[in-house]
Amino acid sequence: MYYMGVDVGSVSTNIVLLDNTLKVIEKLYLRTKGKPIKAIQYGFEILSKKYDNMQISSVGTTGSGRHMASFLMGGDIIKNEITAHAVAALEIDKAVSTILEIGGQDSKIILLKNGIVTDFAMNTVCAAGTGSFLDRQAERLEIPIENFGEYALRSKAPVRIAGRCAVFAESDMIHKQQLGYKEEDIIGGLCEALVRNYLSNVGKGKEIRSKIFFQGGVAANKGIKAAFERALGTEIYVPEHYDVMGAIGAAILSKDELIRKGKTNFKGFEIAANDFIPRNIECNGCGNNCEVIAIKDGEKTVGCFGDRCGKWSSKMVI
Repeated sequence: MYYMGVDVGSVSTNIVLLDNTLKVIEKLYLRTKGKPIKAIQYGFEILSKKYDNMQISSVGTTGSGRHMASFLMGGDIIKNEITAHAVAALEIDKAVSTILEIGGQDSKIILLKNGIVTDFAMNTVCAAGTGSFLDRQAERLEIPIENFGEYALRSKAPVRIAGRCAVFAESDMIHKQQLGYKEEDIIGGLCEALVRNYLSNVGKGKEIRSKIFFQGGVAANKGIKAAFERALGTEIYVPEHYDVMGAIGAAILSKDELIRKGKTNFKGFEIAANDFIPRNIECNGCGNNCEVIAIKDGEKTVGCFGDRCGKWSSKMVI
């Protein structure tokens, strides 16, 4: 029997299965590509070849698409990314006090004390320092993103890059290239600039205490990790499953929900073959003017979300 966690983000859709000891026995890191429903269905298609519906004890969802994902697959619990990342980190090490998380298009910091989240901050305004920005720079430099961190570690004299804004950072990198600086020094300077940007914006005013976990897809970049360690003067720990920690947290929370509720809402891997279509509905029932999203399966509405009062989300048929 396995506990499933699904983290639907703007860049990646991550699915994990945990066993009874909360060990990761399966993980999928899929590109969302602006089509979260298709990403989930593709993941389910892969899993259906190895597992059957009866093996899934519970399902938890998180990420920006968590509500849609829960309606789609029959989720048991929906939690925000802050809670999910914190739960996953604490399962690994109860001593963790700070979580630095940088994903595809956002970044966040989570502060914990005695196993409880005491503070957090997110940066969703500028993409500087996120995975999508680093992907773009790696592509422009014609360097595989997997090797980006290695280039930064080879740098002997990192060039100062303006990292406060994604546009300025890219312009500054191009200028430094034109001046003839080495690629590794430009990349090393970029890593340091992005860490400065993170600490002065996301981490501004926060007491960053050890033990520190670095989570999210960008944690794979050794150059960013090393830059954080230099800036903070302490060791940074990257968990084994750093890239799917949100999904792991959702799976753990789903196990707790199963114990409380005693059964799962999981609809089965068969949804991989369904033709789901999202449809916008602007509700004018009150001054909130909520933009409601209805998920259609042919003529049937399998669920709605986005309303504040429950007028639509409590309905299964429109």
